[in-house]
Amino acid sequence: MSAAPEAAEPQAASPAPKRLGVALLVISMAQLMVVLDATIVNIALPSIQIDLGLSDPSRQWVITSYTLAFGGLLLLGGRAGDILGRRRVFIAGIWLFSLGSLFGGLAWNAPTLLAGRVIQGIGAAIAAPTALALITTEFPEGKARNQAMGVYAAMSGAGAAVGLILGGVLTDLLNWRWVLFVNVPIGIIVALIAPRALTETEGHRGRFDLPGALTATIGLSTLVYGLTHAATDGWSDTITIAALAVAVVLLGAFLVIEMRSPHALMPLRIFSDPNRAGAFGIMLIIGAAMFAMFFFLTFFVQNILGYSALRSGFAFVPVSVFIVISAGIASVLITKIGARPLALAGTATTALGMLWLSRLGVDSTYVSGLLLPMIVLATGLGLTFMPLTLAAVSNVADREAGLASGVLNTTQQIGGSLGLAVLSTIAVTVTTNRLTELTQGGPPTPEFLAVASVEGYTTAFQVAAGLALTAFIVTFFTIKVRAEEAAAATMNVG
Repeated sequence: MSAAPEAAEPQAASPAPKRLGVALLVISMAQLMVVLDATIVNIALPSIQIDLGLSDPSRQWVITSYTLAFGGLLLLGGRAGDILGRRRVFIAGIWLFSLGSLFGGLAWNAPTLLAGRVIQGIGAAIAAPTALALITTEFPEGKARNQAMGVYAAMSGAGAAVGLILGGVLTDLLNWRWVLFVNVPIGIIVALIAPRALTETEGHRGRFDLPGALTATIGLSTLVYGLTHAATDGWSDTITIAALAVAVVLLGAFLVIEMRSPHALMPLRIFSDPNRAGAFGIMLIIGAAMFAMFFFLTFFVQNILGYSALRSGFAFVPVSVFIVISAGIASVLITKIGARPLALAGTATTALGMLWLSRLGVDSTYVSGLLLPMIVLATGLGLTFMPLTLAAVSNVADREAGLASGVLNTTQQIGGSLGLAVLSTIAVTVTTNRLTELTQGGPPTPEFLAVASVEGYTTAFQVAAGLALTAFIVTFFTIKVRAEEAAAATMNVG
């Protein structure tokens, strides 16, 4: 687990590149790839399910396998960049991400697709934290760095919208495999240009917390498997119980490792501040609600409204637009009124949007039943993200600002994985029970299947609304960042 003893001489850094524009392009394209891959597959998921014969409980693994690998190894990826050199690790992550995309696009069954998605997630976990860190080493402090961070943030914000639209275009005009293949040429170009455009940073000798990373990632994966298995075989099934028990043991082992390790992947002291602990908990909950929203609404617009993949992609554009708009408003207001009012307004609005979506029916239309609640929900999410980010880095030492931001991103991915597993299990269970009531042992008709499916979706939205309300309560008791503290914390964002 040890790369080398601590406090040894750092490796020499290579000369700085002269073309900052090319460096920014490389970093931004990598970030765009990683972000859009969390949503691009959503639009193609109904086609993937039919083509590969995925069951309703197992289809969520196409999303979860990526987010679990990404979130579970994100902090380890950042540590690897610090120890081995950020440019080297960044390029390795891009190559691995491209390989996973190619393998997933060539998948001939569910296991090979999931293997490709896991490889993608590992590559993203390696590339994403080093991409952000490279901005601080490539660009001089001041106007150049601020502009670079602005472009990087724009790519992060646009990634969701680009993924939804691009997923629809590729699935409709070609087929679902191209939502994965599209990463390959982009990744190859980025990986080939990066050595000429980016500076290699000093590699500091240190140790990797591999036991922590493995116990956390495997434990979370086992937990998601147990939750998913319960949807088909019940909570009393031996495999369900065994999976959940193993998950508890592994996650308990992770906590013990983190408490005792001098090189902990996630030092538990980072949770000592109520603002940070609250921000991490809220992001975990909001991540669960957000991932579920995209997942279930994708199936609603394609299977119930009958939208094509392309039309589905454009149907979600208002969500991305209003997240960006409300996040921009929050970034202006936060230094004037502080993080708490914005986070309270954001979580309450998110809960309202989820509750409104739970009123959908088989006769709902896009304009009358879907558009307004999606806008409300997106506005709530946008108002929430900025205050949580600042609460996570408020009053944290400069040397731990990166760790705090990394943990916040990790909780979002992990929350999305766990929330999707839980809500998918609830939706499938409700759908199955309702279909049994409607058919009374007979064959399911398309009408009965639509009614049962929508009831499963709306029940999941009700639970998601409850989660968002829980986030509101946690916000009320934990987030106390004042306006002046928010202004100071903006220096640590990223």
